Amino acid sequence: MSQPFDLIVIGAGAAGLFCASVAGQRGLRVALVDHWPRLAEKIRISGGGRCNFTNLSADRHERFTGEDPRFARAALRAFPPRRFVDLVRRHHIGFHEKHKGQLFCDDSAERIVAMLRDECERGRIAWYRPCRVDAVIRREPDASGRPRFELHTGAGVLATHALAIATGGLSIPKIGATDLGYRIARQFGLRVVEPRPALVPLTFEAGDQALFAGLAGVSLPVRIRAPQSPASPAFDEDLLFTHRGLSGPAVLQASTFWRPGAPLAIDLVPDDDLADALIEARSGGRAQLSSLLAARLPRRLAQRWLQQPEWSVLAARPLAEIGNRELAALAASLRDWRIVPSGTEGFRKAEVTSGGVATEALDPRTMQARAVPGLYFIGEVVDVTGWLGGYNFQWAWASGFAAGQSIGAR
Repeated sequence: MSQPFDLIVIGAGAAGLFCASVAGQRGLRVALVDHWPRLAEKIRISGGGRCNFTNLSADRHERFTGEDPRFARAALRAFPPRRFVDLVRRHHIGFHEKHKGQLFCDDSAERIVAMLRDECERGRIAWYRPCRVDAVIRREPDASGRPRFELHTGAGVLATHALAIATGGLSIPKIGATDLGYRIARQFGLRVVEPRPALVPLTFEAGDQALFAGLAGVSLPVRIRAPQSPASPAFDEDLLFTHRGLSGPAVLQASTFWRPGAPLAIDLVPDDDLADALIEARSGGRAQLSSLLAARLPRRLAQRWLQQPEWSVLAARPLAEIGNRELAALAASLRDWRIVPSGTEGFRKAEVTSGGVATEALDPRTMQARAVPGLYFIGEVVDVTGWLGGYNFQWAWASGFAAGQSIGAR
């Protein structure tokens, strides 16, 4: 066995690459181990290939969830979005703000992958990839009291004083997602919050899908929330009708907070006093009900909504003959549409995994396991999940930085 490394990072994704580069540039002897043949595949495919690498509001811990949302605060404050943006600028990578603080590369996500690889090279990182990890063993501390770990890998036995687990979650298994990080956590006695697909399209029963028939491709801005979850905010995002159900940013955001059997609450005409508008139009005897709705909704959706049995009777009557209470009820159905998903598209379509290593076991300033000196967990493997729009990448950078900065030099 060779001389022990100061740090071995398992997982060459966003958090792992950044942690390794930070530690290596501090003069530590660092190795990076990953089983997948391509580097940082999730970065490469993110943001439609342009990588939404952070969000200007991603230092707000309120935009993250988990058993303890405040856990993320220390790392996000120590490494806020502007610091990663500064790094992107130093590498002369063009970027732009697309929507609500979301920052994307002007050309390709490959630029972010190349930047992280270059930062690792500056830190003289030793690469072991593709290389499987068969076992992790904790040994007695050395003569100076430093912790020791052994990794039994496809490249032989590797020794290290510190070990950072950056293996990600279960999302998108076709690019190499595994449960290795959770198994290592449990091996050392750390609790794992049950992993679930997050930022994922939702599916619906056949009866509900009948409503969506003919609406595939229709998109509109909505306000959405998961009312059974006290932690769920109301998201103002775009909703997309698909052949299988509902998707788009609105549903992806709400999916993190949705639980099986519970409804979604969707306002299809947010910031619009629809009831008053319909009643006023009735008093003036103007237009048809279908025309009034089509002025505030995509026409196909307005027509399909009025074809539902409870509203088709109204649509067949002259507007002047429809009572105020009936119009108010129609407006309420659009302002508070309750629909119960049957499930999700699962980890294969989920952008991230919620749940993971319980934060109660970790120091929020360093990401070190409190009961296991030298063992760190960073990135998606931890029970911290951000909103859609660059938040989860910022958590990867911030948690990787926290660990990389805290591990002692030789």
